[in-house]
Amino acid sequence: MTNYRVAVDIGGTFTDIVIEDSQGSVRLGKIPTTPENPAQGVIEGIKKFVDEPTNIEFFVHGTTVGLNAFLQRRGERVLLIMSEGISDTYTIARGPRLNLYQLQYQKPEQLVPRSDVFEVSERVSWDGEVLKPLRNTDFDEVIEIARREKVKAVAVCFLHAYAYPEHELQARELLQQALPGVSISLSHDVAKEWREYERASSTVMNAYIAPVVERYLASLKHELAEIEVDSEVHIMQSSGGVMKASVAEEKPVYTLLSGPVGGTIAGAALAKSSARPNLLCVDMGGTSFDLSLVVDGKASTTLETTLEGLPLLMSIVDIQTIGTGGGSIAWSEAKSMRVGPHSAGSVPGPVCYGRGGTEPTVTDANFFLGRLGAASLLSGDMELSTQVTREAIEKKAAELDMDPVAYAEGILQISNAAMADAMRTITVKQGIDPREFSLVAFGGAGPMAAVFLAAELDIDEVIVPRFPGTFSAWGMLQTDLRHDLSRPFFFGASEVTEASLNGTLKNIEAEAQSLLEKDLSEDNEVSFHWSADMRYVGQEFSINVPVAVNADVAAIIDRFHHSHEQRHGHATRDNPVEFVNLRVTAFGAIDKYENSFKPADGTKDAQIGRRKAIFGGESHETIVLQRDYLVPGDTYHGPLVIEEQSATSIVPPGCEIQLDTLGNVIVRLNKNES
Repeated sequence: MTNYRVAVDIGGTFTDIVIEDSQGSVRLGKIPTTPENPAQGVIEGIKKFVDEPTNIEFFVHGTTVGLNAFLQRRGERVLLIMSEGISDTYTIARGPRLNLYQLQYQKPEQLVPRSDVFEVSERVSWDGEVLKPLRNTDFDEVIEIARREKVKAVAVCFLHAYAYPEHELQARELLQQALPGVSISLSHDVAKEWREYERASSTVMNAYIAPVVERYLASLKHELAEIEVDSEVHIMQSSGGVMKASVAEEKPVYTLLSGPVGGTIAGAALAKSSARPNLLCVDMGGTSFDLSLVVDGKASTTLETTLEGLPLLMSIVDIQTIGTGGGSIAWSEAKSMRVGPHSAGSVPGPVCYGRGGTEPTVTDANFFLGRLGAASLLSGDMELSTQVTREAIEKKAAELDMDPVAYAEGILQISNAAMADAMRTITVKQGIDPREFSLVAFGGAGPMAAVFLAAELDIDEVIVPRFPGTFSAWGMLQTDLRHDLSRPFFFGASEVTEASLNGTLKNIEAEAQSLLEKDLSEDNEVSFHWSADMRYVGQEFSINVPVAVNADVAAIIDRFHHSHEQRHGHATRDNPVEFVNLRVTAFGAIDKYENSFKPADGTKDAQIGRRKAIFGGESHETIVLQRDYLVPGDTYHGPLVIEEQSATSIVPPGCEIQLDTLGNVIVRLNKNES
């Protein structure tokens, strides 16, 4: 019997499916996303591409349902309950203006208006002493409003609850009894860290998207059961691990970037297999461009991020996103060309799809210039329309008195410039030299732009991995269960002993171990990563420092000085240091299949045709290669177009490519034809 491991990644244009079977083969699938009900596309894809859905033994899903609900402000109304005397903390937020020269700066709009923030009489001191007990009668107003106005979500954030959560737990018990079916989010569950505003913001975000995510996951699990898939549903976390759907329903904020993160985790797997520790990962789909770093073989992560100016405290892969993709629409303003962030999406899609689109997109520009062929997408299953594309490009070019070819290349140049600037944000602006990295390009449109982006940043090597169009979905199958736990540890370094430090970390580890035991069998391997948030006394923000098991405090302090110097360019070794938080990340290995690359035997010619393609305003005779027929070691010189099921790679003049023994296409820039 053949069993399957299946990953599904819902994008703005296509839903990607990767199927690994127990016989060692990998199959891919793409179907248009169904925005009215994303679960419908998931089910349709499984029915179409999985021979026996009942034999699926592992199912993992990357979803942007929560993120889209936030971005489009389609979440639920939230009532926020805070400690008496601090309820304005959430509304006031923070004061600094991050961009000093933005003359018309406006503070980010909070998800909860001041009228929906309530106070209850309770107070716990910093050391756990109950100064004011919780009064149940203080909740009467909130309960009455929630019942009368059918509110579906409540967030609770009490002072010092990150260390002493007893009052929040009492509040949840009271609210659940009074408001059955209402989602209750507690701050110590979502973000067990100091700083009331950031903790409240994270909790509100969780509450805001929780009902939407809960409904979606309930629908998905029901529809999977309808086709007799009884495998546990796993959801990709923003941190790069996976969790069960039941956990995602409780903490949906952890899923916000679950789709794009899969690509970064796949990049980390590629870094390990290819012995290239530093990778700049770019994922260009139909609606967005996501970029991230793999440094020293590990995905670059952060413990705090912001979404549209609203802070979130959680472990998250550091991903930057801009609204540029293959479906980004070209438009005019004041006789000038603009591209994006508006996208044609999957309905109607780019003009060349022939589904009613009238505004030219990045994909249409590539097609008009001959870089895409009429049968390039989905191995020819999607036939592109030449006539309507030409008419759309010529009409828009005429509006700006431009030559159609110059207009089409202008679309690509504007799009590439925006993406290159985003790439500089996570490299050059962070003190990282992009020339020390290889660029990994994936997503349905990533390999079309990759070489041009690499040239912008003087990167001389581009890697197009196996199945690039579904690389993020494949990455979801390479990860493991993960739990991130933290505990406040406010002590000056001079007060901390090895016994207290290691004892506290081992207690957190034991808690993490118990969480993993609920999800894994005894045969699954578990591992733990310890770290500490540290800072100089007097600083506001901290740096996360790895901690070795049974490490001595002096070694940890020395590592902090080194990390501070590496990040900020200086270290003040004579200044006193303090601990802020201790953290443990627990990993539970998930059983995986062995899937090795099986290269072509050379019996079929990789060159399947030629066509005229335009580069730099000039028409070039361009070789078209079928990736499945490439043989490792063979060298080809640009201009080239490499076609495969999930993506098309464009290699301009002056570059050369080879297929390596792992199945990756390696593009080297600035290589003259010989």
